[in-house]
Amino acid sequence: EMLRLSGLSVALVLALLPGPAEALKEGDCEVCVSFLGKFYQSLKDNDVKFNSADIEKALIKSCKDAKGKENRFCYYIGATSDAATKMTNEVSKPLSYHVPVEKICEKLKKKDGQICELKYDKQLDLTTVDLKKLKVKDLKKILEEWGESCKGCAEKSDFIRKITELMPKYAPAAAKARTDL
Repeated sequence: EMLRLSGLSVALVLALLPGPAEALKEGDCEVCVSFLGKFYQSLKDNDVKFNSADIEKALIKSCKDAKGKENRFCYYIGATSDAATKMTNEVSKPLSYHVPVEKICEKLKKKDGQICELKYDKQLDLTTVDLKKLKVKDLKKILEEWGESCKGCAEKSDFIRKITELMPKYAPAAAKARTDL
């Protein structure tokens, strides 16, 4: 009897602990959380001064190199040159006080729901994936993620050739692991 009760009281205590307000669900805002997490780490690694102005400069610089969904995220927060809205201070200011990135993403979600709808494309394991079984759309996506395109590619085999040609540059471990290259 006692054991069951203690289990219940533990559950109760956990339920009553103050969780993050409007907490993000697992997988919510994954691009925001991941990109800002890496960004925050890079600020610490590069001894950037934690003030809004320097963080904002670094953010715009990081966004210049962002690809795919991360580039889209940068666009939504206004850190790309072609962005319509500018919300970079919603990132740089809280980061200057070391606010956790989940909290920052929660706030961004309230401002623009699209930010949290961004999901990374399922990462293909290039070491094992059978390129011949992929759709052309997915083959194109691999090249896009590398910032490459396949000019003049018409057939699926053209895209596969281009990917295998570029793999040592963009996915060297995968290229080494593959025996069919």
